[in-house]
Amino acid sequence: MRRWLGICLALLCLAGAAGAHETLPAALTLQERGPGVWDMALRIPATQGQPPALRPLLPAHCAALPDPAERLLPAARQLDWHGVACALAPGDSIAVDGLAATQIDLLLRIVPADGQALSQLLRPREPAWVLPAPAQAAPPVRAYFGLGVEHILGGTDHLLFVLALALLVRRMLPLLRTITAFTLAHSLTLVAAALGFVQVPGPPVEAAIALSIVYVARELLRPVPGLAARRPWLVALAFGLLHGFGFAGALAEVGLPEGEIPLALALFNLGVEAGQLLFLAAVLLAWRLISLGRKTRPRWLEHAPAYALGAVSSGWLLQRLTLL
Repeated sequence: MRRWLGICLALLCLAGAAGAHETLPAALTLQERGPGVWDMALRIPATQGQPPALRPLLPAHCAALPDPAERLLPAARQLDWHGVACALAPGDSIAVDGLAATQIDLLLRIVPADGQALSQLLRPREPAWVLPAPAQAAPPVRAYFGLGVEHILGGTDHLLFVLALALLVRRMLPLLRTITAFTLAHSLTLVAAALGFVQVPGPPVEAAIALSIVYVARELLRPVPGLAARRPWLVALAFGLLHGFGFAGALAEVGLPEGEIPLALALFNLGVEAGQLLFLAAVLLAWRLISLGRKTRPRWLEHAPAYALGAVSSGWLLQRLTLL
């Protein structure tokens, strides 16, 4: 039954194969440099090689935005506006034009010259935010938890690796040890990369993540148990280090708030873990429900999950190798 469930999930991911790169968030930062005068920076990730067309929408009483200065970054495009006159107040709405037509989130950060910084995660279905009163404002790092959850649930490649591990490890206790090893490993490299202790270029990491799924898919097809089947925790630990660099890439696109880096980093990592556990729980629940109505399946379906996972991840690998 686990293999039958794997077929369904892997085939569903085929439809989203092209969207695996579209999980990097955008970021809009408003930094007040004087009373009612703001510097603005909009960083737009290059999804599928072409950054989407996004533009901030400030309240009507603000000055019109001039043409921005543009900078091309390795995996993003940044637009900068300097000296924008705008007396922001509670009840004002800030939106991002074009966000609703994308599949990415945007972290909005407002940093007053004196006062509490604000953060809010904007989504395609909610591309605007009304500034709250100071007493109602959430801690500025809370959005990082939601960003972590959104990133892992939108990261099809990371989820497929977790699915491959669930198909490889048959018993619950070894599966928990394997997932724990994966969690510890990617948490370690996430922290190291986010704090700048280790720097690895994004394209090789993304290609290696795809390769990790190809490897586990191949292990599922072995007639004799290989290393992954005998020591799944070791494989999860090794590849978890790579996946942590992938998570750090998403965090690097929005940056960490100065003065609150440990808390923001911890919340982002907790969000990643929460999303991962939610996905794994859904997989195990679905597997249990399907097993209640167990019926005989054709023998040719036995290896179908591995071939489906291998086909999807091989396509990602070839696509990402072209970006090296």
